[in-house]
Amino acid sequence: MTVIAASRIFDGQRFLTGHAVVIEGDRIAAILPEGGAGPVTRLDGTLAPAFLDLQVNGGGGLMVGGDTDLAALRHICATHQALGCAGVLPTLITDTPQATAAVIAAGIEAARAQVPGFLGLHLEGPHLDPLRHGAHDPALIRPMTPEDLARLCDAARALPVLMVTLAPESATPDQIATLSCAGAIVSLGHTDCDYDTARAAFAAGARCVTHLFNAMSQMGHRTPGLVGAVLSGDTPAGLIADAVHVHPAAMRAALAARPQGIFLVTDCMAFAGTGLSQMDLQGRRILRREGRLTLADGTLAGADLRMDRAIRVLVDQVGIAPERALAMASSEPARVAGLSDEYGALRAGRRADLVLLNDDWALQSAWIAGQPVTRG
Repeated sequence: MTVIAASRIFDGQRFLTGHAVVIEGDRIAAILPEGGAGPVTRLDGTLAPAFLDLQVNGGGGLMVGGDTDLAALRHICATHQALGCAGVLPTLITDTPQATAAVIAAGIEAARAQVPGFLGLHLEGPHLDPLRHGAHDPALIRPMTPEDLARLCDAARALPVLMVTLAPESATPDQIATLSCAGAIVSLGHTDCDYDTARAAFAAGARCVTHLFNAMSQMGHRTPGLVGAVLSGDTPAGLIADAVHVHPAAMRAALAARPQGIFLVTDCMAFAGTGLSQMDLQGRRILRREGRLTLADGTLAGADLRMDRAIRVLVDQVGIAPERALAMASSEPARVAGLSDEYGALRAGRRADLVLLNDDWALQSAWIAGQPVTRG
């Protein structure tokens, strides 16, 4: 048994002081007043649920791509556990059908092997709108075919979690409905769709939106677009809170409009957990400069972001309460992924996945399944 106390504990909903987390094996046994918990390891800082990241394109020097295998997924997941993530969705951006099939096969193998930190897969594309391609190769973007749909439905049934980012311009409502019924989390993204088309896609079964504000139709007072559909509705949406992809004022407005349902993603690349300054993506050079990842022409290409820094941006620059910022990195993504029974809160019976953050919200330590991991 391990008993850990900290200056304060965020249990997923509120802060507690004078308490300790009791860990037995890989589970939380209890949260008790510190005096009644037995011998205690006392730490300075905030103890909180470990993070969940539903959009990681890579880490530890590796990108998710057509050559990704079980070992690569294991390495990427371990990299993010060292960065405080209890689990991640390794994410394949727009690629060939062969690459998609290979990553799905590797993901199924990872699920069977119970790779620590592997929650499932996120397939971001290729069924997007070329007008909103961002850093995705427009030559590889294409409408969804019956063969694509069958492959994705089979993957959704075989993987613990499958998120698919698509544009309504490249998939019909019937395809969205079929994919959703197979168990996939259909997320709208990289789309220029109007408000009514977005609402129709939600009605068909889409139940998430990928990186709010980025690569999507913006909100105008006569043309609300996908941003307006999110801010006026209840569909969950990911947010890249690096103050580069989205201005703090825009984040503040979005979070005021949506008291719940917005969750943090890093959209990180192979740079995560490394000191790399550049890398190649599908034959194009990505540069890492002053907290930005860009193609040579300046197009943003993923984010140079960790979850602890995203929390700090929300608290210090956006002005969000720390409780909400921490929930956006843990309980909110757990809810979206259907994993709330295991992740996102410090409660008796839940997995013992914890992070210790200092007063500046920087990661100090992490425990995954009750075991300490090397700090990233």
